[in-house]
Amino acid sequence: MTDSTTDSTRTEPPGVVTRTTRDLTKAAVSGWLGTAMEFMDFQLYSLAAAIVFNTVFFPDVSPAIGLIAAMATYGVGYVARLAGAVYFGRMGDRLGRKKVLFITILLMGVSTTLIGALPTYATIGILAPILLVALRLLQGFGAGAEIAGATVMLAEYAPAKRRGLISSLVSLGTNSGTLAASGIWAILLAVLSEEQLVEWGWRIPFLLSFALMIFAVWLRRNLKESPVFEERADVVDGVALSKEEAASEGVLEAGLKQRKGKAFFLALGLRFGQAGNSGLVQTFLVGYLATTLLVDRSIPTDAIVYGSLLGFATVPLIGLLGDKVGRRPVYIGLTIATMLVAFPAMLLITSGSAVAITLGMVIALNIGVLGLFSMESVTMAELFGARTRFTQLALAKEIGGILATAIGPVLAASLTALTGSWWPIAAMLVVYSAITLVSTLLSPETRGRDLVKLEDAA
Repeated sequence: MTDSTTDSTRTEPPGVVTRTTRDLTKAAVSGWLGTAMEFMDFQLYSLAAAIVFNTVFFPDVSPAIGLIAAMATYGVGYVARLAGAVYFGRMGDRLGRKKVLFITILLMGVSTTLIGALPTYATIGILAPILLVALRLLQGFGAGAEIAGATVMLAEYAPAKRRGLISSLVSLGTNSGTLAASGIWAILLAVLSEEQLVEWGWRIPFLLSFALMIFAVWLRRNLKESPVFEERADVVDGVALSKEEAASEGVLEAGLKQRKGKAFFLALGLRFGQAGNSGLVQTFLVGYLATTLLVDRSIPTDAIVYGSLLGFATVPLIGLLGDKVGRRPVYIGLTIATMLVAFPAMLLITSGSAVAITLGMVIALNIGVLGLFSMESVTMAELFGARTRFTQLALAKEIGGILATAIGPVLAASLTALTGSWWPIAAMLVVYSAITLVSTLLSPETRGRDLVKLEDAA
């Protein structure tokens, strides 16, 4: 694939597909917006689960059990994400990235909006949490391929020398979504009383997401297909892979067997640290500080906002650094740094001081979550060959999400309740980051790899 150019009439050798700078811009905005919407939706949900869902949907249990139940509803979405990764991943590898990205944004937007219209437990009883879980599953089914598709699309559009920087837009999208959701919740907590928040205020952010969905759907209708997909030798008339290969287990077998197996498990390990740290820092700590340590809920919510703002500098700088020195050195530095600051950061976060809590969460968020995500976006795309890149990347992300992000907050809630202390949170941060460090040491350097190649890098 050649670098993008503003001359849309430029001729190239047969088999080479060009995209204009305008096309690259559209792909970049689409990828940023889609991941922003995904993470805004999920952060809205995770913060609602940590702050009010235990009261709105699980009012007949103790606060600790209610928090565990609310975290569990947060976690079930990751099961649906895995199903979406399998289904839409195969579709993306066979029919192209564009079609999948249009469908996923629609599914996420509709389900998130409907969550805001749900009746509560006080209105319809046990049916309320059942409907909540059902919409969470639908939301997760669409989200299961959204970030993978956006990651693949941006990496395949970007010039090789700028791939880390441009792919970091996916991470910026997640950061934008997290910031938007956290900012909305911070405003709600500041201006509404407890009674107003529980009665109707929590619905506002979910209903507002409808407008963002409309814009994202419009944008993706006008997006061109990935040039790497069109350059693939096995793509004929816009379709790749035979019907037999796309059937129930064909692509999965291709993704997990022979040489592709090593790349998949390496990517899974790379995903584990960022996903696990994210679930602890951005989801669990908010509820833990408010419910267990009785800290004002606005303090950790504001800390996420401040950390996300700093992330607008952290993410592209990490992506640019990866383009300059390689993916492995940056990964190694970030994982070691996260392990070193885990216990000191948790000491700050659990100190009770608003300034210390904010400082600790900002440090943990930028090093152990956003920094790793910036590297993850490009490295996982480069690890896989073009033939099954979408499927394998989606599977690695979602299996890692189930093992770390979905289970992590529930495990942390259980361990902190059992020990009566915060140290299990710090220990989990160290373990998650150590897994990614080992995977990095076993991975090849992928900077500058030709993404049109059908075979994996490992």
